[in-house]
Amino acid sequence: MPNIKEVVNRIHSITSTQQITKAMKMVAASKLHKVQHQLLHIRPYAAKIDRILGNLTTDPYPQLSTNYTQQRPVGKLLLVVMSADKGLCGSFNAHVFKKVLAHIKQMPDLDPAQIDLLLIGKKALTFFKKRQWALITEYIPIGHQLKFNATIQATKFIINAFVNHTYDRVELVYNHFLSAASHLVKIEPFLPILPMAAKEDRLLDYIYEPSQAELLEELLPQALRIRFYKALLESQASEHGARMTTMSKATDNAEEILKSLRITYNRTRQASITNEILEIVAGAEAML
Repeated sequence: MPNIKEVVNRIHSITSTQQITKAMKMVAASKLHKVQHQLLHIRPYAAKIDRILGNLTTDPYPQLSTNYTQQRPVGKLLLVVMSADKGLCGSFNAHVFKKVLAHIKQMPDLDPAQIDLLLIGKKALTFFKKRQWALITEYIPIGHQLKFNATIQATKFIINAFVNHTYDRVELVYNHFLSAASHLVKIEPFLPILPMAAKEDRLLDYIYEPSQAELLEELLPQALRIRFYKALLESQASEHGARMTTMSKATDNAEEILKSLRITYNRTRQASITNEILEIVAGAEAML
């Protein structure tokens, strides 16, 4: 049985850890509230933009072709991987990396030289820097920024790379936010923009001013920026939710350990007092 000093030191250590996990949980909850507020506002806007563009780029306009909708054989693929800058968020990062590796294995027609990774988040850099793909690391810091303007340069780089045929396809890999305790890794096609399947209730007859092509050349880059920013917000909300959930579980586990340690402390103290009483009684009897 451990002595009382060891148990007390252990209780103090777990108590300090519990205070840290509580604080981290509160910070993550505050950040989640902020990101979730932005995300809930941008989702309807992004959905409406996608619906409008779906109507513009699908039947009955098969003759329309822009720099952003051209589908060509994939000789070069760019994967935009969104991760966290820090750990202590459960399996948030691991699920993204696992999804990327599984997705690449499903494309046996592409060798590593044909795949580039644009990394957002320090954890992605740590994981992929020892592997065989070319890495684009200029935009890692934007993973913790919540402002739309902070993402414009990254989106501009991706769009220009596709338009200039540096890449033939671009895909986003990120955690889609469902709730504070739940998120799902998604691989979302980014470029080229794929037209929606034609449905009678989806097709609308628009009047264009100026021409349809001019409108699309203006709208499509803006829609891509919104889609990229939304994916980043989804990833950030999922990260903060995962960290809040992980820290909540850690706090609860610390409380369970403390309960066990307090019982051990009481038993150890009781045994120590009993031994002392027995020693006193034995000494008194020996003096008789």
